[in-house]
Amino acid sequence: MKYDTVLFDLDGTLLYTLDDLEDSVNAVLLKRGYRQRTKEEIKQFVGDGAKMLITRSLPPGASETEILQCLAMFREIYQANLQNKTRPYEGIPALLKKLKEMGIKTGVVSNKPDEATKVVCRIYFQGDIDVAIGDNIDRKKKPEPDNLYEAMNQLGAVKEKTLYVGDSDTDIITARNAGVDSVGVTWGYRSRETLEKAGAGNIIDKPEQLIALLI
Repeated sequence: MKYDTVLFDLDGTLLYTLDDLEDSVNAVLLKRGYRQRTKEEIKQFVGDGAKMLITRSLPPGASETEILQCLAMFREIYQANLQNKTRPYEGIPALLKKLKEMGIKTGVVSNKPDEATKVVCRIYFQGDIDVAIGDNIDRKKKPEPDNLYEAMNQLGAVKEKTLYVGDSDTDIITARNAGVDSVGVTWGYRSRETLEKAGAGNIIDKPEQLIALLI
């Protein structure tokens, strides 16, 4: 087996979360009297953590105080609404079960807030994901490799046998910064062109195509 550990991004890779993110961001914007954001705008804003999502959603020039207040509101609203419309992408549950059968160690490394990451992994992938790590105060978020390294430490993984799978340029850069191989997926929130420009080691269009890359 070429790899014995597969780590995944979450939003746009394992889970379609865009609708719940859009609703939660717009709930904050509505309360603060700002213009609502479209789904396409939110799609382009995600991937670099909750604070950056809120910063990009607010009008240009918003103060740090306003950003932090809106971020706190977003975290509360999203935590209560993170499974209204969220769902695994087609083929993901079957892929995770297949990896488990093959004895592959699995984990999630996301820029979604840590508690939300753990909650949705328990809800949708209970038993099929070994480790789930989101954005936290202990380590730097992606594209820094800190959380990827932490997941690898918890799983007893080594770089040469670890693969990181994600839908964005941030994920591909994270893998490179961590010294592990990468796979870009085209069903998420970024284009194939974006993944190619970021230098994705491989690009797949369907979850089941990942299996062939492991052998």
